[in-house]
Amino acid sequence: MNNIIMEARDLTKNFGELKAVENLNLKINRGEVFGFLGPNGAGKTTSISMMVGLLRPTSGHVLIDGKEVQQIEKGTIGICPQELVLWDYLTCRETLTLMGNMYEVPGDKLKEKVQKLLDDLFLTDKANTVVTQLSGGMKRRLNLAMALVHEPEIVVLDEPSEGLDPQSRRVLWNYIRSLRDDEGKTVILTTHLMDEADRLSDRIAIIDHGKLLRLDTPSNLKKETGEGDVVEMKISDPEKNHDVINAVTELEGVHSVVEVNGQINIRALDAVGKLPRIMDEVEGLGVRLVDLSVRQNTLEDVFIDLTGTVLRE
Repeated sequence: MNNIIMEARDLTKNFGELKAVENLNLKINRGEVFGFLGPNGAGKTTSISMMVGLLRPTSGHVLIDGKEVQQIEKGTIGICPQELVLWDYLTCRETLTLMGNMYEVPGDKLKEKVQKLLDDLFLTDKANTVVTQLSGGMKRRLNLAMALVHEPEIVVLDEPSEGLDPQSRRVLWNYIRSLRDDEGKTVILTTHLMDEADRLSDRIAIIDHGKLLRLDTPSNLKKETGEGDVVEMKISDPEKNHDVINAVTELEGVHSVVEVNGQINIRALDAVGKLPRIMDEVEGLGVRLVDLSVRQNTLEDVFIDLTGTVLRE
C-alpha cells in the first residue's frame, strides 16, 4: 500500500492579482497527524480548501490515493470547520444520526457509530440534550463527531481548540491522538497554538505569503533554528531595545535577536556561554537588566524566525 495518501503538486490559487497560494508541493503520509502553521492570511485555509476539493485551484493538482481530488468518493474526507456548524434544536444523537443518513451510513452501523462517538467524546450524558443547551466545549466536540460519523480516511480539523478551556483541550488532544494511533486515520490540523502543533503533529508545514517555508518534524524544526538555548531578557529602558538588538546581533555565533512583546529573545549556539559578553554589551549601552532567563528552543521560536513578529490581520 502506498504510504502517501495526499499530494499537492504545484498548487496555485489567485484571487485577481492576489496570489494566495503559490506552487505548493507537499505529500501527506497515511496515518499521520499533519500540522499546518502560518500567520493570519498566510494561505493555510486556501491551501486546505483546495486539497479537500472545496476550492478549485488556479493551477496545479491534488491527488488522494493517486486519484484527482474531484474523483474520490465523498465520504473519504471528514471536515471539522473552525466555525461551528450545528442545528440548534436537534439533540446530540439526532444531529449525528442526521449526518450519518446524509452519508448513507447503514442503519445498524450508524446507531453503533453514533453511540461510540458520544462515548469517546464525553457526550453520552448529553445525548438527548438540544444543541442550544450545550456548553461551548460540548458544541465543539459535537462538531468534531459530525465530521467522523461516516468513518472518513482523512480528517481535517481547522483550529479545533479555538475557545476551549485547558481541560476540554486536553480531552480533544487525547482523542486526536487516538484517531491516529487506534484507528489509523490521517489527520490534517491547522492551529495557531504552538504547543498543540508541537504535541500532536508528526510533521509540520509552515506556510507564509502563500509559500511553503519549511516541512519537517517538530524536533527537526526546533534543531534547525538555533540549536541550543534561548536567552530571554528585559531591560530597564524598553526604548533602547533596538540598540541592544543591534549590539548583540554583531556578536560572533549569535543566530538571531528579535523583540517579542517588549522582550529581547537571543538565539545562539552555547547561549549560556555567551551570557558574559551579552551582558557586557547591555551594560555598555547604559541600561540594566530587569529580568533574564534561559530556556530551550521552541516551535514558537522557529515560527517567529520564519514568519517575523509583525501581526497581520
